[in-house]
Amino acid sequence: MAAGVGLLWRFFVRTERGQLLDTVALEGNAIGQDRVDGLASTVLNAVSFGSLAVATIVVAVIALARGRVLLTVVVTAFVATANIVTQVIKQGIYRPDFGVDPERVTAGNSFPSGHATVAMSVVIALVLVVPPKARGVAAVLGALYATTAGVATMSLGWHRPSDVAGAVLVVGGCAALACLLLVLAHGRDARVKTDDARPLAVALLMIASALLLAVSAGALWWVDGVATTPVDELGRGTLMAAYGGAAAGIAGVVSAVTALTLAAMHRVVPWRTG
Repeated sequence: MAAGVGLLWRFFVRTERGQLLDTVALEGNAIGQDRVDGLASTVLNAVSFGSLAVATIVVAVIALARGRVLLTVVVTAFVATANIVTQVIKQGIYRPDFGVDPERVTAGNSFPSGHATVAMSVVIALVLVVPPKARGVAAVLGALYATTAGVATMSLGWHRPSDVAGAVLVVGGCAALACLLLVLAHGRDARVKTDDARPLAVALLMIASALLLAVSAGALWWVDGVATTPVDELGRGTLMAAYGGAAAGIAGVVSAVTALTLAAMHRVVPWRTG
């Protein structure tokens, strides 16, 4: 996950070509924007630090209701850590000005997305605390929600696609550390039930991720071959392909991180811990 964040930063933030591809995808949001503005605004209005606090309390209550005190502490710390890490990275990164996106360069660095981090961290926290029978449904619905929130930030012009993908990977990395802490804390006292695994939901998410990332890679390759500077001279087809490919990429990364988390849940949060 950390390597993925580093690669996204190195290409999409530090190189002219990466910034150009990001900007082309972001400019594609103008096509049909009036049709999605209402939905995107509604989704993102619900994604704030206030809503994060409420969601964290709800998640903690679910864990406590199941008698999982350690899980409550770790999940609460995970949500806080993921969002703090995103803000620290964002403040510490410098975005060079290659003249690709002069309208937004004055706003400074936007990698990774705080809104996407909030949405994805809540989704992963929910997968961690819900009962085993609800994990599969929670993971699939949560992936849809996180994808919608991530694409909405791009649709409204708030964030570039790489900002969202980077945020999702930050959350995934923090989730991996949280899961490791839980496994180490449980030790040999953990009692695992293989029936608690959700292979169907994991397979569905992984297949979706592979297909979506393939579509995204294809769109990126095609746009890279035809895109030229300045961006405002690009045709409608190029902009649509870039925007659609970026949305598919966001959905693919969200699906992959959610699937990897879900695949380990029956061992990370075992049936019994003593």
